[in-house]
Amino acid sequence: MDFCPCMTGGKSVRRPRRNHSAAFKARVALEAIRGEKTVAEIAAHHEVHPNWVTSWKSELLENAAAIFGADAMASNGKERIRELHENSGSSRWSGIFYPVRSGSSPVRAASDD
Repeated sequence: MDFCPCMTGGKSVRRPRRNHSAAFKARVALEAIRGEKTVAEIAAHHEVHPNWVTSWKSELLENAAAIFGADAMASNGKERIRELHENSGSSRWSGIFYPVRSGSSPVRAASDD
């Protein structure tokens, strides 16, 4: 290993932390799903730990359905946001307690009662 002090003349040499792109992770995960090579072989080829290969493979398999169902999820999300915007001015928010800046006891917000 390159960070062992005994191999570097007593100096500790570390590689900088690598951040892998989503495209790289997807490529490695797809290679693992194909099953043509072992996880250890894939990890050695791409110079990553085998645990990462397994993790990226699992993540891809878990989230694959969301890729094809993204339109349905997006429309549900937009409907939920619209509903929250419509309700934001409703009377259910009028009874909220707001703290006073001076640090004294909280004061109840004015209500429409």
